[in-house]
Amino acid sequence: MNHDSIQAAAAALAEARQTRRPCGRISERFQISTLADAYAVQDLNTQAALAAGRRLSGRKIGLTSLAVQQQLGVDQPDFGMLFADMEVRDGEAIDSSRLIQPKAEGEIAFVLGRDLPNADTTLGELMRAVDYLVPALEIVDSAIEDWKITLVDTVADNASSGLYVLGKTPVPLSGLDLALEGMLLEKNGAQASIGVGAACLGNPLDACLWLARTMAEVGRPLQAGDVLLSGALGPMVTATAGDSLRLRLTRLGEVSCCFA
Repeated sequence: MNHDSIQAAAAALAEARQTRRPCGRISERFQISTLADAYAVQDLNTQAALAAGRRLSGRKIGLTSLAVQQQLGVDQPDFGMLFADMEVRDGEAIDSSRLIQPKAEGEIAFVLGRDLPNADTTLGELMRAVDYLVPALEIVDSAIEDWKITLVDTVADNASSGLYVLGKTPVPLSGLDLALEGMLLEKNGAQASIGVGAACLGNPLDACLWLARTMAEVGRPLQAGDVLLSGALGPMVTATAGDSLRLRLTRLGEVSCCFA
């Protein structure tokens, strides 16, 4: 791929985010056709964000739920960067003007207490590295018009990252079977999405293991203190100004936000 095309695609996505006006598919407009090129686009905007003073706070894995994959017509997970200025406090009102076309997902967040530098990270190493778990609302947001994305488009767009909200009661991993963790996401007091941990690549731990290995492979290994959003446990829910969201997990508690 011509480096100029990758730079132009990154610039188009950055402008869409800055102006809050979505753009057409960069896969078509700039002929970004491979995952390698899509991640190159994502990395350019990551480097620009870091150069501008933004700080990485973790990573997200996306497209782990079969239901979400079916919604978007893709068949594999992806990853994106989390920045500290993307975090919203539990119960806080989100200014909808910060976003373009947001949707919400119910997830389990892992917070690391140790670095995971190796591309052959084992499951045991991952479990020892996890400090605690909390429920999380991921507010996904696409810079691509009408969410008409391909896998390449969402990868280039930082895996459609927007904001995230973490619960305030940490729970240790020990003794939990996360495949059986139930999820209920309510919008305006009514059931909007239900799911279970097994919907996330079979187990959210497996999703995090994929993420840990992949991030080491690409040169941005996970570090102590990082937040890992392990993937949706059920279908996405559209959110607009005036909506309130509450996520309830079986043993990990709850977290909420609203849109102003």
